[in-house]
Amino acid sequence: MSEDPNRATAAAILPLVGGAGNVTSVAHCMTRLRLGIRDRSLVHDEALRALPAVMGVVEDDTYQIVLGPGTVARVTPELERLVEQARSHPEPAPEPAPATPATTADATTTPAITAEQLADRGAALKARQKARNATPGKLFLRRIANIFVPLIPALIGCGIIAGLSGLLTNLGRLPAAVPALTALASGFMSLIAVFVGHNTAKEFGGTPVLGGAVAAVIVFPGVTHITAFGQHLSPGQGGVLGALAAALLAVQVEKKCRAVVPAALDVLVTPTVTVLVTGLVTVFGLMYVAGEVSAALGTLATWLLAHGGAFAGFLLGGLFLPLVMLGLHQALIPIHATLIQQQGYTVLLPILAMAGAGQVGAALALYLRLPRNRSLRTTIKSALPAGLLGVGEPLIYGVSLPLGRPFLTACLGGACGGGFIGLFNQLGDTVGSTAIGPSGWALFPLVKGGQGLATTLVVYALGLAVGYVTGFLATYFFGLGTQQRAELNTAPDAQAPTGTDKDAEAGAGPQPAPRPAAAPPVTLTPP
Repeated sequence: MSEDPNRATAAAILPLVGGAGNVTSVAHCMTRLRLGIRDRSLVHDEALRALPAVMGVVEDDTYQIVLGPGTVARVTPELERLVEQARSHPEPAPEPAPATPATTADATTTPAITAEQLADRGAALKARQKARNATPGKLFLRRIANIFVPLIPALIGCGIIAGLSGLLTNLGRLPAAVPALTALASGFMSLIAVFVGHNTAKEFGGTPVLGGAVAAVIVFPGVTHITAFGQHLSPGQGGVLGALAAALLAVQVEKKCRAVVPAALDVLVTPTVTVLVTGLVTVFGLMYVAGEVSAALGTLATWLLAHGGAFAGFLLGGLFLPLVMLGLHQALIPIHATLIQQQGYTVLLPILAMAGAGQVGAALALYLRLPRNRSLRTTIKSALPAGLLGVGEPLIYGVSLPLGRPFLTACLGGACGGGFIGLFNQLGDTVGSTAIGPSGWALFPLVKGGQGLATTLVVYALGLAVGYVTGFLATYFFGLGTQQRAELNTAPDAQAPTGTDKDAEAGAGPQPAPRPAAAPPVTLTPP
């Protein structure tokens, strides 16, 4: 009987991250295996990237291995089992990982600039950007993003069920099943504030259940009997923003209580004071304020796309990848969640998804423009399926960003696709997503809008096509300078250069020194 491929992938990964003794935690999000690593020097980045199932690696607050949707959910439990088994039966330390072909090949058999060299450039660029992003504000935004990442699978599942319920309603089919499907789709969203409160307290060092408890008051039906600022409260008022604020306050109250309450009374006093103080502040202040902010966000998004749709879409689609590089895209996650809870979908995500379409178009252009660089073409060919499904990091940090100018032409493709979607929003054909996380083709099951489903799907598909075509044409004709194209297309037996002035002109920046023994990993991710 053949070995389970997911277990085989986990077994291949474990020694390359230093073995079970070097792994402090194992988790996953929609596309990435997230590992806590004790000793970073024991991780073999190149060997990990060479594994067939691995799309790339990311070094952030955890070490992240991009496996793609579906695969990561199957590999993670297998890796957890292997880690537990290894800890129960300790084995000798793993041997150093064998060098990959890219690090051992002779210069006479390597293309002038290989995919591995571009990956190293991407790693250096990402490392520099990561150092710039390590500011208190951006680190806070990263922690906010960590609150919502575990909720994405439920948002996706409920979003697809909501779409199925709407489709059956429009078709007049299976009327008896529609109420059940509606309940399944709406149940999670009606209680999302509780999950946000729980995850917020956990992320910021409080007791998770206390964060959930103070957030639960937001969705409790009995708040209709409470008056704040001259108005009766309504269940759900303030939404995820109110839950986030309430749980953050609860963490601070809890920590102060534990600092002054005697240990013998802590189990009684601390939870009571935390829930009482934070709960009163929530119902008499935070719910109203957060409700006003949430309403303003919804009104602003609707107004922006209704009055400046094409221009707004052009800017959002074109600037999303630079926002990712700056670490500012994480501020959009609570806004997406607020719009989904308030309107049933977020109008921003389909526009931002066009950035990935621009990357795919740019990669296709480079594939055709560089017929003699088999190394780079192989990387593009292996990364394109993931790019079509919205996982664009392998193309960004392994191909377009290190080359410089193709990154800009890819952004232009995203801008034109975003402008197209924005234009139809302005014309009344609103395109939104019922969940956050997926993009590209993976977003089709989650698309919802102000018109019929067929119209909304067509508009989104045409937006992707505009992004693909614009990214392709801009990159094909303007993405590579003459000298840079000649170097990338050099015959396989040519000497590999370390960089060119043309690369710098194209935006690649100063070329990194020859790769040290433990270079930083390529940082991949995404929307």
